Order: sequence, then C-alpha cells, then structure tokens
Amino acid sequence: MTSYFLISHRGNINGKNIERENCPDYIDEAIDAGYQVEIDVRSSEDGGIFLGHDSGQYEIDLGWLTARRNNIWIHAKDLRTLNQFSNDSPEWRVFWHQNDDFTLTSNNFIWTYPGKELCENSICVLPESTKWSSDELIKSAGFCSDFIQNYRREKIETT
Repeated sequence: MTSYFLISHRGNINGKNIERENCPDYIDEAIDAGYQVEIDVRSSEDGGIFLGHDSGQYEIDLGWLTARRNNIWIHAKDLRTLNQFSNDSPEWRVFWHQNDDFTLTSNNFIWTYPGKELCENSICVLPESTKWSSDELIKSAGFCSDFIQNYRREKIETT
C-alpha cells in the first residue's frame, strides 16, 4: 500500500481539544491542514443537522456538509442520521457504532475499534491508545486519531 487515509478525530490533529471538537471552524482547520475528519452528526425531528459528540452543539446545514463531502466521515449518532445519509447519496462516508469491534462504513471500509485486529481494509481508530507495531499499523487502509499528524507514512515506517 502506498497511501492511506489520515482522518482527524473530531478535528484534533495534535492531541484532544475537547472544547473545539466537532466545531465547524476546527474541522475546517484540519481539512485545510490536509486531513480528512471524522465528525459526530445528529439530526433533529424537524430536519436540523447538528455536530457534537454527546449532544447537538453546533447547528449546520446540509450545504456545509456537502461542500466538505470528500473530506469527512460521518459518525451518525442516531438512527435518523444514519438513515438520512446512507439513503441520501452513495458519496457520503457514514457509519454508526458504539463499542463494536468492527463496523462497516457506507464506502466499505472496516471501522476498527482500538486494539482490535487490523486488515488491509481497516480504518485503525485511535491507534495511540494501543501498542501496535509499525508492521501492524501499516496493514491498515487508514487511521483516525487525535494525533493524526503522527501517522504520516514516513513517521510510521521509522518507529
């Protein structure tokens, strides 16, 4: 494999910043730095769309998401959101999980819980929370991390 996905976890690049996670400006900063971003999305009964892990903190519109479609992975936080984005268009990268070992994303990657076995189709989630060797990490199709800047290929191959 010569390239892989580098996915910022909620906009984090160099460590957790809980106050800014899922904030639209923070997400844009990660995208501008060259990363894709996993975002927590929830929909309201009246059609509103919100970003936020535990609650809807930031209201956004579909146009905001659409403009970033190629750079985001939508972690649907409820069934309504999963249904909306999995049926809306095949171009959305969407998934739902809680503590599942593995979940399949809408674009057929395996979102892999920290510490679980990796394969060539895995997105390795929070690799910093495990003790993977570089040989194990390099098997993955990509990484989703709060420290995503540490997972560029040249850094992994030298560890």
